[in-house]
Amino acid sequence: MNSKISIVVLAAGLGTRMRSKKAKVLHRAGGLTLIEHVIKAASEITDPEWITVVVGHQSHLVERTLAHTGIKFVEQAEQKGTGHALRMCQAGLEERGGLLVVTYGDGPLLSPATLRRLIKTQEAAETAATLIAARMDDPTGYGRVLLDERGFVTGIVEQKAATPEQLAVRLANSGIYCFRADLLWKHIAEIQTNNPSQEYYLTDMAEILTRAGHSVGVMEVNDVQELLGINTRVDLAMVDQIFRERKVRQLMLDGVTIEKPETVSIDVQVRIGMDTIVEPYTRILGSTDIGEDCSIGAHSIIEDSRLADRVEVAPMTIVANSRIEAEAHIGPFARLRMENHVEAGARIGNFVELKKTHLGAGAKANHLAYLGDAEIGAKANIGAGTITCNYDGVNKHKTTIGPGAFIGSNATLVAPLEIGEGSYVGAGSVITDPVPAEALALGRARQIVKPEWASRRKALADVK
Repeated sequence: MNSKISIVVLAAGLGTRMRSKKAKVLHRAGGLTLIEHVIKAASEITDPEWITVVVGHQSHLVERTLAHTGIKFVEQAEQKGTGHALRMCQAGLEERGGLLVVTYGDGPLLSPATLRRLIKTQEAAETAATLIAARMDDPTGYGRVLLDERGFVTGIVEQKAATPEQLAVRLANSGIYCFRADLLWKHIAEIQTNNPSQEYYLTDMAEILTRAGHSVGVMEVNDVQELLGINTRVDLAMVDQIFRERKVRQLMLDGVTIEKPETVSIDVQVRIGMDTIVEPYTRILGSTDIGEDCSIGAHSIIEDSRLADRVEVAPMTIVANSRIEAEAHIGPFARLRMENHVEAGARIGNFVELKKTHLGAGAKANHLAYLGDAEIGAKANIGAGTITCNYDGVNKHKTTIGPGAFIGSNATLVAPLEIGEGSYVGAGSVITDPVPAEALALGRARQIVKPEWASRRKALADVK
């Protein structure tokens, strides 16, 4: 493959048909923004420094989304069409030569394999450019590709400008091209605005290059899905479904059991190990990594988290931005909100919430607890109703509970606080001072019992 491959991604438009305040390429499908899918494919073809994204609407947000990729950006401050967008890149790319691929930020399904095939087709041909096209039963909305008797492109006509004979052509233009860069830059200034929109259309390059004595080839693809561009929320939902169906199918082929796969939503970057079971209506999102032999219960949500082998997540559980070690048990109805680390064999039960908490190996919090900003030692037992009072109205404070400590039910632990190893806290206690190791701490009022008080109160009420 030619070592000088440049890729330009056109992504400057707002996308008015999306009816959104957000730039179209920042909408999500399959767990990534549309533009992230496109850059991911492009990055398998050439080095990031030779990938250029043309930005316009909300350019700062697009650039921030892709900042980690190392690609370049060119701003098209005024959108005057696809040809104008490509001309914005001329100064930075003209001297490089080689081949230049043009693709779009709203076409997330285009695969690296198809891009490679496009480049190889262009390299093998003596043409100025090759474009991707597809034969469609109903090409409504697409430009039609017109061919001569040798199979070379003579022009591309948009639907609204096509004659009835041209509308009968079923070969639809994808808008994706591979140009000989030297010929592209030599002739790109010849694009005119003699169209109803008064814009510079890149599609005119086929006719311009042909008129200059060069040939333009066409590469047909059979999978029309790859060429789907997103214009409306309906398109977005359809593409999102395609990504998720592909992901679920691949996971099952890789040895993951997914019950009722049509109900499950799994992002494209998720990894799941062999013999893990995913129950119905589960959502597994972001950069989540799940080990082998795990069980993810129905209606659970796992996001941006790492689960080691043999972890059990019971139904209706939410785990976000957390790390769960081997053989831990979480749920049902538990919530791990952010930045938690649950060590091997620990158990978190129903209606327990964790936030920025480290739960040691074999520790237990089985019922109705809130543990925030806490360091909990191995094999500690946290009783039902326990709360770490971590917020004083201004700042968050830490609670440290030593290994083997026993915290009685309905204990209120007022941070900052340290409870020693092997100590006990009596049920119903409010603990504000440090508890030494192996001690018993009680922090509750003395019980008072007044015999026959209720009978006397009732008799007094009857007299009145």
